Amino acid sequence: MPDMLVKLYDLEVLEKPLHSLKDEDVQIRRAIPPEKNYILNWIRDNFSEVWVSEADVAVAASPAKIFIAVKEGELLGFACYDTTAKGFFGPTGVGEKARKKGIGTSLLLKSLKALREDGYPYAVIGGAGPVEYYKKTCSAQIIEGSEESIYKKMLK
Repeated sequence: MPDMLVKLYDLEVLEKPLHSLKDEDVQIRRAIPPEKNYILNWIRDNFSEVWVSEADVAVAASPAKIFIAVKEGELLGFACYDTTAKGFFGPTGVGEKARKKGIGTSLLLKSLKALREDGYPYAVIGGAGPVEYYKKTCSAQIIEGSEESIYKKMLK
């Protein structure tokens, strides 16, 4: 999967309020340290151990560099940024039952906005899975020759 580049300084969608959620009871907010184990276990159960490691770094940052989607005390999704590398977005995931409700898009845009507010002119979506989605949602462009990215020599 290639990395993708997003021009944060030229991303108009970040100027608009996040109205893409189809369920107004879903809250997108930063995680707090006391939620760490719950979040990491949820990611482990729903996604991968590698993502747990990245999310661990994100929760430990101050302020946390992980946004979560929550409804009635239940975790629905997450998005990390600035963890694996400076200016990187990801990993991100939404639980299977909560998909197709705008949660992933809201988490993405909230994270990209945070990166821009932190002074980054660009963001890199590391190992982007749904390339067409990122092209459509945030005008991301594939970085040629980035298929192995920084993960190339990662321990397996």
